[in-house]
Amino acid sequence: MAIFGGGKASSTSSSEIRDPEKNHYELKHRESPITDEGHLTTEEDPDKSLKRGLSSRQISMIAIGGAIGTGLLIGTGSALARAGPGSILIAYTFIGIIVYLVMAALGEMAAWIPCPGGFAPFASRFVDPALGFSLGYTYLFKYLITTPNQLTASALVLQYWLAPDRVNPGVWIAIFLVAIVCINYFGIKFFGEFEFWLSTIKVLTILGIIILSLILALGGGPNHDRTGFRYWKNPGAFKPYLATGGAGKFYGFWSSMVTAVFAFLGTELVGVTVGEAENPRKAIPRAIRLTFFRILVFYILSILLLGMIVPYNSPQLIAANKRTTSSKASPFVVAISVAGISGLPGFLNACILFFVFSAANSDLYIGSRTLHGLAIKGHAPKIFAKTDRRGVPIYALAFCSVFCGIAFLNVKSSASTIFGYFVNLVTIFGLLTWISILVSHIYFVNARNAQGVDPKTLAYRAPFGKWGSYFALFWCIIIALTKNFPAFTKGSYGSFDYKSFITGYLGIPLYLIMIFGYKLIYKTKGHSPQNADLWTGKAIYDRDEQLWKEKEARDKAEGKNKGGWFYRTFIGWLF
Repeated sequence: MAIFGGGKASSTSSSEIRDPEKNHYELKHRESPITDEGHLTTEEDPDKSLKRGLSSRQISMIAIGGAIGTGLLIGTGSALARAGPGSILIAYTFIGIIVYLVMAALGEMAAWIPCPGGFAPFASRFVDPALGFSLGYTYLFKYLITTPNQLTASALVLQYWLAPDRVNPGVWIAIFLVAIVCINYFGIKFFGEFEFWLSTIKVLTILGIIILSLILALGGGPNHDRTGFRYWKNPGAFKPYLATGGAGKFYGFWSSMVTAVFAFLGTELVGVTVGEAENPRKAIPRAIRLTFFRILVFYILSILLLGMIVPYNSPQLIAANKRTTSSKASPFVVAISVAGISGLPGFLNACILFFVFSAANSDLYIGSRTLHGLAIKGHAPKIFAKTDRRGVPIYALAFCSVFCGIAFLNVKSSASTIFGYFVNLVTIFGLLTWISILVSHIYFVNARNAQGVDPKTLAYRAPFGKWGSYFALFWCIIIALTKNFPAFTKGSYGSFDYKSFITGYLGIPLYLIMIFGYKLIYKTKGHSPQNADLWTGKAIYDRDEQLWKEKEARDKAEGKNKGGWFYRTFIGWLF
């Protein structure tokens, strides 16, 4: 069962037995489903296997890459103009804590049973198969829409240099679509390495922006204006929104909470990589642990400095918020322009292009793996479960790629309006994913307590346990229910904006309909803590983990890991 050498994939046969004394499932294996090539196969068909090719280094960077996007470089501008620097700093800090709790909950489950298929298997095994079905499809719907949306954003970014009357945006969409399909088709090792370097560019870009913002705040720019916290006093730290006085400032703060949530969405994608991670019980917890520090550095520090160098009533900021996704829409470009620095906006626009391209690339990956996981469970046509010899779910990838064709709708303005409604519809699915992860973790903790699992045996344990998940779950539900609160306030549309209401909340009943519809059709029942399936397949991963430990010991003895200490100590926490 050497998973590091060559060899032919072998089929498996195993049987499950129930131990009435321990109240859990154990496995008796004739042969491990882990093949010689490192695939993770299924008992039914080894052709459904994914290949474990993502290293710890790649997963760590993919995790932070999923959290850094245009939401930080561009979305923060509208939040600042709407609510002020104090509101966005508090909101992004608070949501950063929520994100860490979600990631910790996910990490504990993924380290226990690092199975492929994303988050849906956890919901199916620990809560109810109906929740797993709904979670799988809502997550799939989200990425079937967001991938073409990112392709459209790429074309808009390029309009900074080439106007649409010179080059049709459809040309750029086609070029980027072919590129991301090829990257995903070439296999998980190629995808992982490519995404590692794209994420590295993201990290370097944000670090550069942080350093530049600090220099500008301290008066190091061409205008030598040392702003400090001047803009926190005038025009102020909190801007009223939709109303005056304290109520208006609270509305502004709450709108920043919603903006912050959707800026952080995508951080959970590391959970989708579990099925293709080398030594997942080491790689996934490490990525989760580093999430908190990276959020602190990249998001909180950036938000703090942004509020120091750009006032929320800046005419340039207001103008930037009317732009598209190019660098002209970034509040950091506003700060650069106000300071009198020329040349950097074009460079930053190139960086934003990398951001958007990386997002499109990883979104296509997530969509194909989620569809593959649904097919493995029998919730989607079986053909989507098939993989080639490199472990690529080619049919699932082909379906998601074809669906990306709806990006061409945005070439015409009339169609782009309809497409915008789809984007608004599925964005709440990301928040519902967090809710489902937290519910699954609460059930998982209850199940391992009921079945006598010693917490010391866990490869990773959420620092705040299920109570941290309860806390995050409460706030996620509140934000999900109030995210489109401006629809209920008076505006130019009257006292009720029905379009905003429908597109903002329709995702919730769709999510619930899939849960209760599945329960009605298949007559499923929720799992009790005593009967939740914690054990099926766990012995496989235990042996897999032991093999990785043996390999690391051999590598260390042979001196192959020289320099690893320096990387882990001084660089690994950031990269």
